[in-house]
Amino acid sequence: MMENKQASITVTVRVNAPVAHCWKVWTTASDIMQWNGPSVDWHTPRAEIDLRVGGRLFFRMETKDGSMGFDHAGTYDTVVVNELLEYTGDDGRKSVVVFTTEGRDAVITETFEPGEEPSSEVQRDFVQGVLNNFKQRAEHTK
Repeated sequence: MMENKQASITVTVRVNAPVAHCWKVWTTASDIMQWNGPSVDWHTPRAEIDLRVGGRLFFRMETKDGSMGFDHAGTYDTVVVNELLEYTGDDGRKSVVVFTTEGRDAVITETFEPGEEPSSEVQRDFVQGVLNNFKQRAEHTK
């Protein structure tokens, strides 16, 4: 259960691709490096995934001009292939990603505990941008 002073944030995207394909694109380091950014100004030069309970996830996200960037790392708490990922970030914040099928589409819903900075609205918009880029990558590679 997520516990934080701030309300959890939920973002979602509908992808015209099967859930199994979306799962692969979401959980493969080489794919993550192609879509993990909120806009064309950002990229992920490094990603590592050990997709198992107790396994680690890591990625480095930064602006292409190098003016901003951050590492995001954590440990998987739950892994249900093609359905669910839960992890705890190294900062203690929880994230849940749910994969569902609606018709021929996959729906990916990510719920996360926001950090203290920047504002929750900025964090929601940032992650929604990332999901929108994920959608483009998953549909382009199906």
